[in-house]
Amino acid sequence: MSDHLRLDKFLWFVRLAKTRTFAQEVAEAGHMRISGRVVDRAHAPVRVGDVLSFPLHGRVRVIRVEALPARRGPAAEARLFYHDLSPPVDVPGMST
Repeated sequence: MSDHLRLDKFLWFVRLAKTRTFAQEVAEAGHMRISGRVVDRAHAPVRVGDVLSFPLHGRVRVIRVEALPARRGPAAEARLFYHDLSPPVDVPGMST
């Protein structure tokens, strides 16, 4: 097995993108960072330990890659491949 996976395939395999095409668009939009480096290529390599940060569905997602999937599996399995470090979502009407 390889020590890296294409960015678009990773996003699609772990179900952060519904389609591979959407994953490519997210990767190429120029707003994605891999461990602090701005990337704008769908084929950018993702490795275990990388931290991905990117806007998705109106919020900033920050995830740490825990393992590289070999396929697009069920959602419960997909969540095992990353750890979500995203800031909490603000809920209107809730105060801390």
